[in-house]
Amino acid sequence: MEFFKQVDLDWMGKAKYFFGLSFLLLAAGVASIVAHGGLFYGIDFKGGTVVDVRFSGPPPIDTLRNGLAQQGIGNSTIVPVSDIATANANEVLINLEEKGQGAEALDAGKTAILNALHATLGAGEAGKQDFNAAGADVIAEALTRKDPLSLGTSAGDRYAQLARQLTAFRDHDRRGIVTDLGELSATGASAGVIAALRASFYTSSFAIVNVEIVGPKVGSELRRQAVVVTLYALAGMLVYIAFRFEWVYGAAAVLAVFHDVLITLGLFSIFHFEISLTVIAALLTLVGYSMNDTIVIFDRIRENARLMRREPFKDIVNRSINQTLSRTILTSGLTFLTVLVLFLMGGQVLRAFSFALVVGILVGTYSSFGIAAPLVVAWNQWRGQGGAVVVSGTASGNRLRKT
Repeated sequence: MEFFKQVDLDWMGKAKYFFGLSFLLLAAGVASIVAHGGLFYGIDFKGGTVVDVRFSGPPPIDTLRNGLAQQGIGNSTIVPVSDIATANANEVLINLEEKGQGAEALDAGKTAILNALHATLGAGEAGKQDFNAAGADVIAEALTRKDPLSLGTSAGDRYAQLARQLTAFRDHDRRGIVTDLGELSATGASAGVIAALRASFYTSSFAIVNVEIVGPKVGSELRRQAVVVTLYALAGMLVYIAFRFEWVYGAAAVLAVFHDVLITLGLFSIFHFEISLTVIAALLTLVGYSMNDTIVIFDRIRENARLMRREPFKDIVNRSINQTLSRTILTSGLTFLTVLVLFLMGGQVLRAFSFALVVGILVGTYSSFGIAAPLVVAWNQWRGQGGAVVVSGTASGNRLRKT
């Protein structure tokens, strides 16, 4: 399928505009990174505790932020969890830049957030515990003590089973939040059981769904490994393209990919997206995607060089880009639509990952004809080899020689 036929655009004649646009994007990204004191690293890289908090209604972000600051943890960040598929998620991720590892750090982070939430949104009823934060063992112990079913000596096992049923209802049917203990009647709990629970518990408007921790040493090591694996990927591609074509082609392709990654990171800083392990995966995907598109153009340049031996090299490059334009629009356009839907509807968890892909496809496609190809032409002109082309060697391993 071809969207365009007989295209005759002078891409190399517009190379200065491509370089100008890239310079502006790179400058804006670098300025943003410098202004913010670096990139925004996620918990994977900087270490700390992530607490997932779910609310019964829209979370009061500003109130939470002020409350956390008043409790001495103002260095934490609050990230709303928005998901079109589950519009009523009403969740936030609170990132604590705490040090330490293990269960103690998890408990400390969870306790700090709970104390801040209770202090900000209300401490509940004196002498009672939060039902939404209580475990099955705590609920079972309270019921055993009250013994609303008059079970006597056999109360322990029966109330333990009942407590598990109640917490399962809370965590699955009510997504972690029971707004009124009367809702527990849906599990078959009797009025006596509910009355006993009311004597020991109250219901808050929030619940901690999950707590995760990454140690600072682990985060630093992950950051180093992410840089190393990206450089290894670029080095491998440089060697392959230098062997498959010429070294200048490999250098141009790698510079174009560097250009793509730097612009993407700059946009991450501008739009305040965090760099996480999933984003690194997206960047590596971007590297491969951009390199593939560049190789397609370079391969067509090599084919046309054998057919247009007396044509100026700049014209060969223009012809090659025009001939692959339909293929580029078809493949890049369909992929872009897919990742755009993922960005718009994938939810907060995939937001940064899909944003990297959206930006990467646009910038990677543009850099293939706007950066990599002009770099090769510029090199040939600098070497005084911008004239006619003579192809030597075999079809599978030919080299371009200028006359």
